[in-house]
Amino acid sequence: MSMAVISLTLLALAFGLALGYAAIRFRVQGNPIADEIEALLPQTQCGQCGYPGCRPYAEAIAAGTEQINRCPPGGDTGIKVLAELLGTEILALDEGAGVEKALPEVAIIHEDACIGCTKCIQACPVDAIVGAAKLMHTVITAECTGCELCIPPCPVDCIDMVVEKIDLQSWRWPKPAAIRNIPISVEVSDKVA
Repeated sequence: MSMAVISLTLLALAFGLALGYAAIRFRVQGNPIADEIEALLPQTQCGQCGYPGCRPYAEAIAAGTEQINRCPPGGDTGIKVLAELLGTEILALDEGAGVEKALPEVAIIHEDACIGCTKCIQACPVDAIVGAAKLMHTVITAECTGCELCIPPCPVDCIDMVVEKIDLQSWRWPKPAAIRNIPISVEVSDKVA
């Protein structure tokens, strides 16, 4: 019995060392520009840019195969920050990508009309919709990004987009990556009190 435990322990140690070596030796180096671009994108994973998420869009921008103006959730502010990072000109939001919203919106489900088909759950890229088959669903508004991807698959049209009510409980700080290039002026006084 102890011989089996010892041999399995040695085997696990050998595989662990081999995997550790392979992880270091064959590590794939990512594109640091794509990482910076992805940090500036809103991370809604909505697909309105034509890519399945923010990471593939960031990689396409870094490779030079895509413009910086295809992200409606990022809007004009996102385009300006990306242009500043990449040293390119500021472009208008691409009309084919969607429309920038003036106020943040979230999805709501009219629960009395919901038939529990789960099609909205499958379409939500951030898992903001909870429910079960043949039971009503609801939206976790704190997680909803307002991408509207849940609306087209709903067979009974029980999902609407509403302007997110911003009060003391729902207000959030803006992401630091989105405001990191704002110049801050600090006055230093030579006088010592």
